[in-house]
Amino acid sequence: MKLHLPLSALRAFEAVSRTGSFRAAATDLGLTPSAVSHAIRGLEDLLAAPLFVREGRGIRLTPQGETLMRHVERGFGELRLGIGSIAARGPERLRLHCAPSFAAQWLVPRLKRLLEENAGLEVRIAAGADYTRFRGDEFDADIVYGAPQPEHYGAQAYQALAIMPLGRETVTPLCAPSLAGAIRTPRDLLGQTLIESAVKKVRWPDWFSANGLVGPESAGPRFDRSFLSLSAAAEGLGVALESLRFAERELASGRLVRPLAGVAADVTYVGHWLVFPRARRYAPALRLFIDWLGRELGLPLDLAAYETAPRQ
Repeated sequence: MKLHLPLSALRAFEAVSRTGSFRAAATDLGLTPSAVSHAIRGLEDLLAAPLFVREGRGIRLTPQGETLMRHVERGFGELRLGIGSIAARGPERLRLHCAPSFAAQWLVPRLKRLLEENAGLEVRIAAGADYTRFRGDEFDADIVYGAPQPEHYGAQAYQALAIMPLGRETVTPLCAPSLAGAIRTPRDLLGQTLIESAVKKVRWPDWFSANGLVGPESAGPRFDRSFLSLSAAAEGLGVALESLRFAERELASGRLVRPLAGVAADVTYVGHWLVFPRARRYAPALRLFIDWLGRELGLPLDLAAYETAPRQ
């Protein structure tokens, strides 16, 4: 049996699947919520299968809907790639939302290399600690601090996301060279001014515990961004507990040193994640960026893994 499915209905289905909301899909498509709902009902009638289940104020895909979603997003993605390969177009543009310290300490120092290795790529970066909801076309991807959870996006929209961990980071005490001479053992830090990073997942109590000690009460300067803590440490205000990933330039220049390298136990953890709607994995600029990001971090960031069913 041949089915003639309206492209407009498939676009509405893709938008609802991606955003997890009829209202958000309507905003994305420039339609009314009733028009989107009508398109979905028509599609369900043509297929003789339910595509969504309403749960309270939310919705989720049925098993039939999940199957259709995988094929529809792949079909639209391949269509965009095909059109882009023959159509005259300007430079590829990447719109990236990024955690502030990752942007300032790691990404921007490498931006020249990214652009040199990918001629014609344009990059737009907005830094913020929030989780972008990917409504509309404001951003292609987000680099976030802390593992993304369904409550950050909505349960249905979360299912439509690709989430890539960006490797383990090493967190260690860092200070100006002028302070390093007095720090020979982990216990020596008990007498130092300890700079606090208020939003870090790994903080001084974690580090002291890893080294068999109980940390002192917090009394040092407190900052809400890693790049501020690193700057304060480089100015000699105290000892910061920060990621080596973010301190590369300061360590290379000698503004910061690792006073307990090889002496104390460091803490490692996965702090940052690349998040993007699975349907956008076909966008040329995003594919270029993911390939480059994987090379820079020495990680296998494999887009093929997102051809399979969404997470449950």
